[in-house]
Amino acid sequence: MHRAKEVMKVSDGSLLGDPGRTPLSKKEGVKWQRPRLTRQALMRCCLVKWILSSAAPQGSDSSDSELELSTVRHQPEGLDQLQAQTKFTKKELQSLYRGFKNECPTGLVDEDTFKLIYSQFFPQGDATTYAHFLFNAFDADGNGAIRFEDFVVGLSILLRGTVHEKLKWAFNLYDINKDGYITKEEMLAIMKSIYDMMGRHTYPILREDAPLEHVERFFQKMDRNQDGVVTIDEFLETCQKDENIMSSMQLFENVI
Repeated sequence: MHRAKEVMKVSDGSLLGDPGRTPLSKKEGVKWQRPRLTRQALMRCCLVKWILSSAAPQGSDSSDSELELSTVRHQPEGLDQLQAQTKFTKKELQSLYRGFKNECPTGLVDEDTFKLIYSQFFPQGDATTYAHFLFNAFDADGNGAIRFEDFVVGLSILLRGTVHEKLKWAFNLYDINKDGYITKEEMLAIMKSIYDMMGRHTYPILREDAPLEHVERFFQKMDRNQDGVVTIDEFLETCQKDENIMSSMQLFENVI
């Protein structure tokens, strides 16, 4: 319960920036500035906390990570290339890689590992379904395993991406069957999975019908042509123009 409360306090690395605080109209035209996220701030993310808890002490030889790339079954791309692809520093990538290698010697993460991670951070709820959906969002090629590269690229978007990048990632999470559209059933499934994992232990407590209310409200605004599905364009346009939706979706910042 303590860990769940700690995660719920997250303010850094929000999936949607700082929803509900700065009117979007004032943000338009403003150059995106990379936020300064300290190791302490990064550790508030469940996935980062899981990885770094297994990382070697910071005092170890920084060249170890480069040498270690040849010791795992699946070899990730060079750290220099990953640094160019993400918004992590080389030192951060080295720490993440050490922890990743310790937890996943094969160099790959499977869905059962995700379920174990989230069951540890949300022990009072049922995180199984949410972990399944989140795993599929990270598993870009759908082969049932997540490489270190895919893992850190996804984390980079979630923790340090632009609002637009984070919204595109959120759309991918909602689009469960990856057909390019979000149905009301898909959105409800995601919302219910979050509620099952942590809804009964939030403050204020969410009501049983809260997920359905959220979905009905979102869909009414997002499905602009009333065809029963939400496209990526409808999703991005509505979210970026509606502060209430942006504010409501910050729930995601508590469960990554």
